[in-house]
Amino acid sequence: MMSNSKLSLGSRRALLRSAGAGFGYLALTGLLGEAALKAGKADRNGSKPLSPKQPHFKPRAKRIIFLFMEGAMSGVDTFEYKPELQANGGKAGPGGGTLTASKFQFKQFGETGSWFSELLPNIATHADKLCWLRGLHTDTPAHPQAVVQLHTGSANAALTRPSMGAWLLYGLGTENQDVPGYVTINPPPNFGGAVNYSSAFLPAHYQGTRISDQGFLPNLNAASAELLQRQQLDLIQAMNRDLAATSGAPDPVDGIIESFELGFRMQGKVPDLLDISKEPQKVLDAYE
Repeated sequence: MMSNSKLSLGSRRALLRSAGAGFGYLALTGLLGEAALKAGKADRNGSKPLSPKQPHFKPRAKRIIFLFMEGAMSGVDTFEYKPELQANGGKAGPGGGTLTASKFQFKQFGETGSWFSELLPNIATHADKLCWLRGLHTDTPAHPQAVVQLHTGSANAALTRPSMGAWLLYGLGTENQDVPGYVTINPPPNFGGAVNYSSAFLPAHYQGTRISDQGFLPNLNAASAELLQRQQLDLIQAMNRDLAATSGAPDPVDGIIESFELGFRMQGKVPDLLDISKEPQKVLDAYE
C-alpha cells in the first residue's frame, strides 16, 4: 500500500471486491481517483464527494420533490385514462377477477391533451406545465415488493440497489455541504422500510436522511461544547483514516468519515431550518 502522501490505488483484490459489489461503487472509485490525480495528491481531509458535479446538460430543475403517496387515489381515477378498461368494466379479467372501470368522467385539457378526471378540475388547468411518464410497470402484484421496486428498481429487498434519491445525489452532488442532499420525510416503516431510501452498495453518505412528519431529527443537540466535540471528532476521524489506509479495510469507512463530518455540520444548521415558527404567517396558514 502506498503512503498517504501518494495516491492509493488499492490492491487487485480490493478492486474486484468493489466491482463485485456493483458498478456504481466502481464508478465512484474511478471518479474520486480521477479527481485525486488531477489534484496531484490524495487528500482525504479535503475530498468532498457530495460537491456539485457538472451535468451533461444545463439543468432546468433545481430541486426534486418525489411524493410517494401510499394509499392515495388510484391512477385510473385521476390521471390515467384507460379507454379499454372503461369499455370492459364489469367483465372478467385475463388473470381472473373482475375488471373495475373508473366511476368518474375524464376530459382532455391543454395543448398537450392530457387526461384528467372530474376529481381534479384545478390541477387540470396546469396541464401544459406537467410532464407525464407512462412507461413505469411492475412485474409483481405484491405491494411490499412493488414499493421496493418503485424506489430502487429491484423487487428483491435482499439484493438491494441504491434508491432513486441516492443515485441522484451520487450523480449530481449538492450545493449545500452543511445539510443532507437527500432527505426523506416520514418514510413508511413497512414495505421495505429503510431499503427504499438506502444507498445500498454506494457509500453511506448517499443514503437519505430521515426526518419525521413533525420535523424531528434525532441527535441534533450536541452532548458537549462545540470545540470539545470537534476535538473528539478529529481524534475519531484520524483513527478512521488510518483504518481506511490499511490493506483490506472495509469499504464503508470512507462513507462513515463523510457522514460524521456532515453530522457535525448539521448541528449548527438544521435546527434553524426545521424551525417553521420563523416562516411568514401566510406560509403557516397554508399548512393548516
